[in-house]
Amino acid sequence: MTRNDSLYATLLDKRLIPVIKISDADDAEALADALVTGGLSVAEVTFRTSCAGEVITRMKDSRPGMFVGAGTVLSSVQVDEAVNAGADFIVSPGFDRGVVEHCIELNVPVVPGCVTPSEIMAAISLGLSTVKFFPASVYGGTSALKALSAPFPGISFIPTGGIDMQNLRQYTSMACVLAVGGSFMASEKLIAARAWDEIAARTRAAITEAASTVRI
Repeated sequence: MTRNDSLYATLLDKRLIPVIKISDADDAEALADALVTGGLSVAEVTFRTSCAGEVITRMKDSRPGMFVGAGTVLSSVQVDEAVNAGADFIVSPGFDRGVVEHCIELNVPVVPGCVTPSEIMAAISLGLSTVKFFPASVYGGTSALKALSAPFPGISFIPTGGIDMQNLRQYTSMACVLAVGGSFMASEKLIAARAWDEIAARTRAAITEAASTVRI
């Protein structure tokens, strides 16, 4: 099994991706520890702060077994920056052919944001089978995912945006959902407060909630 296969196996098993916005690289190791203590070995660090690349590197160095991806990647330049930092996968909020093609050239898993049939078809044309559905709550939530999954049975979705513990099961119960992304496990506020025990506890609770869901 390749590392890429292991990544998707991890996502399929836990069905969760913490979406991280972090402003102090010195918190990277403690955050990685909190997530792993809570039971997750995957995280998406968004490129919405200047230290994102360093955070990815430090999380990977402290927890070599973790899958740490780069989120909010908007250009091929950022793809290179993320890959050089050690990112295991790339996530974009929308579909950009240049970003996707560059990731394919680098053999790095990429999950672009796709919320319309045309965007999904563009992703399929480039050989992708997993896309991000963002912002999920704005673009119709589970109703939209159900409608989109009918004509695209081979596509898996990672819904992100507006998802929390109250509606988590609605998404994890769907067979078309590979995993759910969100900041509810490790919010920017909790990270800034260095509330590592709380982050670990929220991660454990989310795993329990997702694991108790029956797929339909």
